[in-house]
Amino acid sequence: MTKQKTLWRWWAKALGEKASESDRESDTIACIRTLIFVSYLVTNCFIVAGVIRHWNDVPNTVIEKRQ
Repeated sequence: MTKQKTLWRWWAKALGEKASESDRESDTIACIRTLIFVSYLVTNCFIVAGVIRHWNDVPNTVIEKRQ
């Protein structure tokens, strides 16, 4: 078995149990699960980036003293 097939097999098993007896169908479902995982990862990165960007985001207001 080639290294690429071995890595794909490990990744597919990490995503969850085998969805079907057919290898082709299981690979298709693993691809769909991978796309879902990537969308979650990208969304999470944007959320974290927004939180970091607005960390300690205090408006700078100047209070003038009247005399």
